[in-house]
Amino acid sequence: MLEKYSIGIGDRFGREGAAQLRALQQAEKAGVTVVPVWNKSNREHTIIGTVPEDTRQEADEAVRACKWQASYYVDADHIGLATVDRFITASNFFTIDVADAIGKRVASNALASFVAAMAFYEGTLQIPALPAPLVVTKEMIGAIGGKYLHAVQDAGAVYRHVAGRKGVGQFIPEISFDEADEPQTPVELFFILAAIAREGIPLQTIAPKFTGAFLKGIDYVGEVSCFEREFNDDLAVIAHAVTVFPLPKNLKLSVHTGSDKFALYPVIHRALKRTNAGLHLKTAGTTWLEEVIGLAAAGGDGLKAAKEIYAASFKRYDELCGPYLSVIDIDRAQLPLPAAVNAWDSQDYVHALQHDRSLGEFNIHFRQLVHVGYKVAAEMGKRFQGLLGECRSTIEANVTKNIFERHIRPLFIGVSGK
Repeated sequence: MLEKYSIGIGDRFGREGAAQLRALQQAEKAGVTVVPVWNKSNREHTIIGTVPEDTRQEADEAVRACKWQASYYVDADHIGLATVDRFITASNFFTIDVADAIGKRVASNALASFVAAMAFYEGTLQIPALPAPLVVTKEMIGAIGGKYLHAVQDAGAVYRHVAGRKGVGQFIPEISFDEADEPQTPVELFFILAAIAREGIPLQTIAPKFTGAFLKGIDYVGEVSCFEREFNDDLAVIAHAVTVFPLPKNLKLSVHTGSDKFALYPVIHRALKRTNAGLHLKTAGTTWLEEVIGLAAAGGDGLKAAKEIYAASFKRYDELCGPYLSVIDIDRAQLPLPAAVNAWDSQDYVHALQHDRSLGEFNIHFRQLVHVGYKVAAEMGKRFQGLLGECRSTIEANVTKNIFERHIRPLFIGVSGK
């Protein structure tokens, strides 16, 4: 059973597990247990040249080194049937990504069976904590089933495949809708959860799509009030769904690409405190950026490497940004030329990259490009790995402070500690 609060901590190069875990130990000292979920996608493994067993080894070694006593997990991040097999041995958390299956045609008999089973909910559906009752028609149920049922069936196939290899109850299943084209409404989420329950998936966390842009490594772009309404509605739907469907009672929301969504953290914190709900936050590549910041701050060869990573990323813009076009928004006219960056000192580079809007030099376009430039660092091979070792103290301090002060404290503890 996944704990109430959990955080997905990506680590591109597998060197920062202990530094990440120390941030969670600081949270424990502050009275809040947040369990780590080390996540790395098939795409990231392919680009860097690692395998899921590397992530498992990193997690196990960090836990031993830090004497971590609570649970911890290794996530097969954004997998489907085509990619899941290589993760089964090493992982105990599986994020099943179904976005590509949304809207795919579902068999007519399956759709008819779903609509018939949901007939009980036609009419006025009262969900506590929602501002108004939901009006449900047979046609509405059919439309929701037609849009989402194929995706849920795909998730069921992946879940059963993993359960057949690992055993029922031996892993945490998550389903991700966050890369869908549009957010799920409360009534859609309710019937999606009904379909998941009918599929027999013991879902413990679900990542819906929210309004606004959740871009890599930068703050939320959108109306915070709109997110707040959707987030609270989703909490209400989940709280009700687990009382009427055979779903785990600890089912909770997951916010994907949640790193650096500082504008949303107070909103989420208030909602969690008010409802006593749980949360899973996925922080994506924040740690990789802290490594680059640490290299730049160290000066010398570290700063030189950080400049080279940017220069190569600038030159290979289309190649590196291509896989991430849906989750980045870079204005190329706002990117500094590599020649200008080459003249920067450590402070110039750090202030441009570090997510601190009080620094006038902070550049969200520069930050996003470096975020997707980890392939360049991977290609540096032993040289880059060696620099990560040489600049260990600077990097680790940044990683720990970033996760605790900028993410865990405002989200799970509260800025004032309340």
